[in-house]
Amino acid sequence: MKSSKLIYYILAGLVLLLVIVIGKESLSQPGMERFEGKYKALGSYRNENNTGPVIRVFAVKAIDSDLEWMEDYGNSLPHTKYGRTIVFFFADEIDQEIILSPKEPHFMSAFQPYLIASYEKTAMGEVRFKSEDE
Repeated sequence: MKSSKLIYYILAGLVLLLVIVIGKESLSQPGMERFEGKYKALGSYRNENNTGPVIRVFAVKAIDSDLEWMEDYGNSLPHTKYGRTIVFFFADEIDQEIILSPKEPHFMSAFQPYLIASYEKTAMGEVRFKSEDE
């Protein structure tokens, strides 16, 4: 009788420890605050379709032009299954709002010289990251 209680308490302790570890890991994941000071949103577009493919287009001013950070930023943005997420990174010189549309090229051609890189996550989750220097 005492050994079954001991086994019960050991199992309950292990389950409680597992719940604590999972909770701690879930709440300590890095968020968008790690990008503060590196990027500034210049504009965004999201279509109003909630039953089909959701298209999200973002224009971002890249204060820090590290390409790895840009790709991490794109990966951190929301993405919907069978939807598309597109991010355009612009040079630090531009500081005005950019109006985006769902159709190519998504922004006015006057901003093209300021484009540093583009990021796209396709409908199947495939990531395409392209630097304009390439």
